[in-house]
Amino acid sequence: MEILKVTDLKKTYTSRLGGAQVQALKGVTFTVEQGEYVAIMGESGSGKTTLLNILAALDKPTSGSVELEGKCLDALKEDKLAVWRRENLGFVFQEFNLLDTFSLKDNILLPLVLGRTDVRELERRLEPVAASLGITDILNKYPYEVSGGQKQRAAAARALITEPKLLLADEPTGALDSQSSAELLRVFSQINRNGQTILMVTHSTDAASHANRVLFIRDGVIFHQLYRGDSTNEELYKKISDTLTMLRTGGDRG
Repeated sequence: MEILKVTDLKKTYTSRLGGAQVQALKGVTFTVEQGEYVAIMGESGSGKTTLLNILAALDKPTSGSVELEGKCLDALKEDKLAVWRRENLGFVFQEFNLLDTFSLKDNILLPLVLGRTDVRELERRLEPVAASLGITDILNKYPYEVSGGQKQRAAAARALITEPKLLLADEPTGALDSQSSAELLRVFSQINRNGQTILMVTHSTDAASHANRVLFIRDGVIFHQLYRGDSTNEELYKKISDTLTMLRTGGDRG
């Protein structure tokens, strides 16, 4: 079942003085199925961050549309956007965005507290999410007391505890060492197998090789895509590397 539909998305930025224009997106179209794990890759300036911001309803397109479960984001009123994001989207960022004055438990529960969720429901949701991410024993610690990998797993728990329709991840391994990155990607693969839909923007070939489909964006358009099929992570890694080489050397659009 199709959960996300992006149609002919365009975004043009104009300088403050109304002079120069930059066309960040030039007509992006793709869909994401329920339960898919999709990675988006591209060089800096390719438009992938702009695309993610529009999907998160943090920015509006110049033209085109984004639909989540058939609901067009353009139909959302400005004063309802924060609640809509909290109820439908989960976010994992490169920089964790945890509050140092809150324990990991309080950071994780914050979206539910803001939504005035019943206390019993808070505990019911926290236990399985924390267990699946391997952070049950550190919930009472503060962000400055744990490692980067543990912080990112807490951030992932915060994103998942709202039971989002779509998990958006922006360079989730960017601030992690290789071991912590591997642990987080293992968690992402596990939660995807459990049915969570994931859309991840990344520069990392290793991170993208864990996805089921990889979209490559160049100069504001979808240039190419790869499907995992029967490929192992290692085989998909090689295909991604070859495609990135083609992108950098100006290969033909596929």
